[in-house]
Amino acid sequence: MTFQAYLDNIEKQTGVTPDQWISLATARGFTKTGTKATQITDWLKADYSLGHGHAMAIVKLLKDRAGLK
Repeated sequence: MTFQAYLDNIEKQTGVTPDQWISLATARGFTKTGTKATQITDWLKADYSLGHGHAMAIVKLLKDRAGLK
């Protein structure tokens, strides 16, 4: 499955677009330096019922587009 396919499936499941994920994560402070992937995946699993692979796709999105380090 391609990265884009992951994002498409996540959007179908949650109704949240990639740009909205960036905004939501930023509002929660998850794009700050030092944020661990586990913090983000725990949030996504709890609040959006995402599986681990899909949650990690959002982590990658944040690294690629929101400056998460």
